[in-house]
Amino acid sequence: MAQPSGAPVFPPFSVISTQFITPEPLEIIVDSYPGRNLVISDINHKIMLKVQPCDTFTHYQSVLLDVNDKPIAMLQKQLSSTHSRWNVFKGESKSDSDMIFTAKNENTIQLLTNISMMLANKMRSNDVCDLRIKGSWSKGNFTIYRGNSSSEMAQIHKPQSKKKYEAADKFTVTIQPNMDYACVVALLAIVDANEHPDDNTAMYAAVAKGSLSSAKNINDFFQV
Repeated sequence: MAQPSGAPVFPPFSVISTQFITPEPLEIIVDSYPGRNLVISDINHKIMLKVQPCDTFTHYQSVLLDVNDKPIAMLQKQLSSTHSRWNVFKGESKSDSDMIFTAKNENTIQLLTNISMMLANKMRSNDVCDLRIKGSWSKGNFTIYRGNSSSEMAQIHKPQSKKKYEAADKFTVTIQPNMDYACVVALLAIVDANEHPDDNTAMYAAVAKGSLSSAKNINDFFQV
């Protein structure tokens, strides 16, 4: 897809890995299934990434996987968090030394999404956020901005309704050149989890009862 005339060209912005950066605009499709399961594909319906939940007794967690089910990043939210703060780590790690970024919902009223993201190496500073995702779940539109600027890094659109035979909510995502698309998917997964607290509660209850022990049988539990 050709880049719009006059659109700004940003230097590469690698968050998770440079392997997820393309020099051209990228369009992807995200299918969101019950239980925080996401399947990410290109416009030719070739699977690129997946997101699966793997909750514990103390955290809501999701793992970002590549097409071969290799863990790329771990998304973790403390159950006691009142601000929907998520920490994202490399691979399957949960060590502070492997933290990539943190994301926090700035809105106390769950009507509009306003999530600020800051890279781990800047968390102790007073710098502005590195990315911000703003939008409305009910309207199905979100935009990822570079920090607090008006520079758009990705646009996310969710159709207002889905067809009866479709099991998943579907998002279309347009990502600007040089933007880490795995980071975009991770942020969308965080928004999706924040907007479906009932899925989080059901998953945690299953873990507590011992009926769900790992990400391997998530799909069986939710019959996805």
